[in-house]
Amino acid sequence: MTFTRISHFSLFFSSFFFLSSTLSSHLYPASATTPEKDGKTRSLYSEILRDEAVARLNDLGKVSDADGYLERTFMSPASVRAGFLIREWMEDAGLRTWVDSMGNLHGRVEGMNASAQALLIGSHLDTVVDAGMFDGSLGIISAISALKVLKSIGKLGELKRPVEVIAFSDEEGVRFQSTFLGSAAVAGILPVTALKISDKSGVTVQDALKGNSIEITEDSLLGLKYDPASIWGYFELHIEQGPVLEWVGFPLAVVKGIAGQTRMKVTVRGSQGHAGTVPMSMRRDPMAAAAELIVLLESLCKHPRDFLSSGGNCNEQTLESLSTSLVCTVGEISTWPSASNVIPGQARNSSVNESQCQRKQKMLISSKM
Repeated sequence: MTFTRISHFSLFFSSFFFLSSTLSSHLYPASATTPEKDGKTRSLYSEILRDEAVARLNDLGKVSDADGYLERTFMSPASVRAGFLIREWMEDAGLRTWVDSMGNLHGRVEGMNASAQALLIGSHLDTVVDAGMFDGSLGIISAISALKVLKSIGKLGELKRPVEVIAFSDEEGVRFQSTFLGSAAVAGILPVTALKISDKSGVTVQDALKGNSIEITEDSLLGLKYDPASIWGYFELHIEQGPVLEWVGFPLAVVKGIAGQTRMKVTVRGSQGHAGTVPMSMRRDPMAAAAELIVLLESLCKHPRDFLSSGGNCNEQTLESLSTSLVCTVGEISTWPSASNVIPGQARNSSVNESQCQRKQKMLISSKM
């Protein structure tokens, strides 16, 4: 996920102010007095929601496994350090904290009724390679900052329902090529087989957790699922990555859906040979074929109407939706034996297809087969 520049700092501050105002106006009992906007409170808004929050975003943006760019993957040393830092900030805001068996970091305040349905607020603490510092971190820090304001004015304990901030351990799926490990566990949809997925070094998800003193078993994974009846709602403040809103000049928007991912690895096999002696007419170059496939995928995602016929499940409305929401990316390609003077014997690329509708993703994949 890429970093989108924020053109005007006031828009950034408005995001934090929006979250704090939402908590104040919707989570207090009708009989309670919501925080008044006096001079002291306004000063706290500026100090906590702006100055301190921005400083924390900058601090978290420096916690990286790489030199010169930001990278934090699931259970990496930098990810663990980031978790310690976030936990300190949660406790500073008056939250009770713990780490679950998938490495998710939780901070919770019970409010006036611990048995009421809880509002969950959060985002992910992992990043892609060469990430922007707002992706994920904004959602975590804004939630903590909003609750800290309420603590500072003595209103945190007057919330009519519990509020829980979650810093999910994995969303990007960089290390294990399996996205949403953290949130999928909380949602109860992560299969136990995911614990055996290995990274490039042969380390499994379970091993990575164990290496950080987190024991996870099949039973404990199943126990991470939140009962839907115990949840009032989920809120996540997120940096725009389009940059559609920035283009049209809108400061904020409500998301109506997010893009699910389908990841595919495609191997094209050809005939390996010497680059200087095999005539062009006799070549079976998998790299050239892979390039044709990449161009075809680009065309398919830009102009799905040219490849998918209407009728059955693929009606006119579906085609129109695909034309505006479907995105496809080939972000990785490799060859064997990967030498400048050798015609490759095979080429492998990884593609990511994203859409807000799983059925539409399946239609796309079927059209490519």
